[in-house]
Order: sequence, then C-alpha cells, then structure tokens
Amino acid sequence: MAHLLDQLINFVSAHPFLAYATAFFAALLEAVPVLGSFVPGSSVIIGLSALVAAGDLSLGGVLAGAIVGAVIGDGTAFLLGNIERRRILTWWPMASYPTLIARSEEFFQRRGTIAVLLARFVPPVRAFVPVTAGALGMPPTRFYPINLVAIGLWACAHVLPGALAGSLWKQHGREIEHIALPLLAVAIAVAVVLWFVRRRHLFGAS
Repeated sequence: MAHLLDQLINFVSAHPFLAYATAFFAALLEAVPVLGSFVPGSSVIIGLSALVAAGDLSLGGVLAGAIVGAVIGDGTAFLLGNIERRRILTWWPMASYPTLIARSEEFFQRRGTIAVLLARFVPPVRAFVPVTAGALGMPPTRFYPINLVAIGLWACAHVLPGALAGSLWKQHGREIEHIALPLLAVAIAVAVVLWFVRRRHLFGAS
C-alpha cells in the first residue's frame, strides 16, 4: 500500500497539471445527464485531494478544478434545458430513463429553488436537476446564484476532508497502516456494493 501510494505521489509530482485536469473533468462529467450517474467524480476528487498533503498539489488548484468543472457542467445542462425546454427530456439518452427523469422532475417541483442546492449532494439526481430546472422554465437569475453556492459547498465538502485525510495519513500512516488497510478494503467493498445497488435500483426500474 505504501509503495503504491509513493508511486502515485511521484506521478502527481511530475504531472500536477494532469491531476487538476482530472478534477476538472471528473466534476464536469458528473454534471452530464445520465452519464453523470455513472461517473465516480466525487470519489476521484476526494482521492486527489488526499494528495495535497504530499505537497505536490495545491488545495486551491484542486478546488478550482472541481468548481470550474461543475460550474461548466451544470451551467451548460441548464442552458440547454432552458433553450429546448421539455423537448430536451425526450432526447437520447435521457428518453431511455423516463422513471429517473420523472423522479428528478418531482424532486425539483417539490423542493423548488432549494432543489438546485440539495441536488448537488444527492448523486441519483445530481446529473438531472440542472437540465430539468432549465426544461421547466426556472429563470437563469434564480438558477445560477444558487447553483454557484451549491457547487462551492459541494467542492469544499469533498476537497477539504480529502486533504485532511491525506494530512493525517502523512503524519500517522506508518503507525496506523496495519488497521488502515483492512478498513480501506471494507470501505471499497461497501462502496462497490452500494454503487451496484444504486445502479440497479435507478436504471433497472427505468
């Protein structure tokens, strides 16, 4: 584990721009309707944030990559929805998942403007609420301000804990490695199971 971590740190040290670009594209792709439900962007961003403690990535750089990617992704999805309105919900691949579209629309109608904020932290609908908000006619002057706040909170909630975990590992990793490895294995196993269950629940019913 320590050897693999050292290799990863060395790679990031030699190619920091790729790490920032990865954070950008992870956040961007998570905002793409349908595709965003398959992309583990949040996990990638947390993992990159953990490398900040190694000194090869800047906290501001990872935050900026994640925020800019999310802003462009959400903003573009909303803009397309705002232009095309409900027609966009009949486009491929969204038309292939009517149940998920209906859930996202219900979530937006029930929560109103606050849905834009909450959806950033709800993976099943995160990739659908911006385009749905646009399709249902939410004014840009209402969407963009609350979306910027949501993205800022979301980015901090992912990047800061990851950076803190990386710092703790750097300070105490050798001492806790014998318990960290089993915990990491369990965490990965749980994440994989939840990922498959969520996919089956969301897309199997669509």
